[in-house]
Amino acid sequence: MKDRKTTHFGYQEVPVEEKAGRVAEVFHSVAARYDMMNDLMSGGIHRLWKRFTIELSGARPGQTILDIAGGTGDLTARFARIVGSEGQVVLADINESMLRVGRDRLLDRGIAGNVVPVQADAQYLPFADDTFDCITIAFGLRNVTDKDLALSSMLRVLKPGGRLLVLEFSKPESKLLEKIYDQYSFRVLPFMGKLVTNDADSYRYLAESIRMHPDQETLKQMLSDAGFVDCEYHNMTGGIVALHKGIKP
Repeated sequence: MKDRKTTHFGYQEVPVEEKAGRVAEVFHSVAARYDMMNDLMSGGIHRLWKRFTIELSGARPGQTILDIAGGTGDLTARFARIVGSEGQVVLADINESMLRVGRDRLLDRGIAGNVVPVQADAQYLPFADDTFDCITIAFGLRNVTDKDLALSSMLRVLKPGGRLLVLEFSKPESKLLEKIYDQYSFRVLPFMGKLVTNDADSYRYLAESIRMHPDQETLKQMLSDAGFVDCEYHNMTGGIVALHKGIKP
């Protein structure tokens, strides 16, 4: 990314300084119906992906956890129950609309007291060094302009021995699945987006952003290059989604 004046926004090349604003527009547009669309798009399977993320986090009572790109608060809600009153979960999102929806939904579910919503950019996390026992970022890294910068920022705010979990769409393991997935992503998703949110373009961008995201081995290497150790990943649903893990030494 260094010295680059442009970056990708889906399949488009745009000036680096424009990408964050364009991504923000997408999520302002879909925030109110984001959970509904997730259920429709994945057939509800996203809940299983997130459950596995929670299991691999090793979260325990009293810990401090950062949920980046926490959106509507799915992971935050589960972590809040695990860490209890002695712990704390920071729900962070760069997008004000998503953060507001997430905060309101948590309050509606009676989850308060140990959750702090923070509007934050993953590239420049506004927290002290060695703050968190665990960091998760679910379906958010692909929207970050400089992923290497974001991974370095996450490493800095993790405690030594703390773990980072990156849940993200990835590259299907079989060619047949990849073909089916492509048809679904570029034909069905925009149609569903138009039907449910009256916004086909945002879902076309989301499909394109998945294709531009680093594959499993590339992202694993990026975690290592950022300074994480014991890096590994787990493919789910045939590699459509992968969960990467790295430990701060």
